[in-house]
Amino acid sequence: MPDPVAIAIGPLAIRWYGLMYLAAFAQFIWLARIRIKQPHIASAGWKKEDIDDMLFYGVLGVIIGGRLGEVIFYDPAYYFSHPLEIFKVWKGGMSFHGGFLGVLFAMSIWARKQGRNVLDVWDFIAPMVPLGYAFGRLGNFINAELPGRVADASLPWAMIWPNVDNLPRHPSPLYQALVDGLLMFILLWIFSRKARPRMAVGGMFALLYGSARFFTEYFRMPDYEVHFASITISAGQMLSVPLIALGIVMLILAYRKKAA
Repeated sequence: MPDPVAIAIGPLAIRWYGLMYLAAFAQFIWLARIRIKQPHIASAGWKKEDIDDMLFYGVLGVIIGGRLGEVIFYDPAYYFSHPLEIFKVWKGGMSFHGGFLGVLFAMSIWARKQGRNVLDVWDFIAPMVPLGYAFGRLGNFINAELPGRVADASLPWAMIWPNVDNLPRHPSPLYQALVDGLLMFILLWIFSRKARPRMAVGGMFALLYGSARFFTEYFRMPDYEVHFASITISAGQMLSVPLIALGIVMLILAYRKKAA
């Protein structure tokens, strides 16, 4: 596995995990500046000044929501027994679903402050999220987090997670970076390049991410599993089902309203 420390100068250590988050925020600014030049976005009055202001709110939403999501959704017993660990974000442990909710809340505050419809804000930022997610998963991989399920030893890219055991495993963070991140970014960016009804881009994001995450969870060692009758799903899959349902509902409402 890669060394999680990128640069060490005496007692000062700069970790790849933190650098991946910086890269995620940088790509948001870069893509947002491209997006505001698209005719249907420019005609809605989006400006470069909006991007910097939104990023501040978004960073708070990602960090606070992501950390609280990790604490509440995945390991509440441990964190409530060791409350100081909640603040040690440099060790890793950020929930995308929690970060997603945190960003939605932060953008709602920003939209109200600016007098914009919150659904328009969600539609605007959605295409910039998947690449940032991909950088976050690369950080997880370098940090040796989120190990994959046991793989066939003949799989060329199977890897050993030294902090787990000596069995060959799927590099699941890389799968999620490629499928939930890069592939989803390409599909959503193409979809959002044309004017769409209000809620359609946000709905497509929820549907694509929920579906992609449900699939890639099959290769990731689950944090815990949930049993429904004869069906067993992981925690990540359980949290993705509401996103899939939300995406479908938002798309139906968006295109019904357009037709009306």
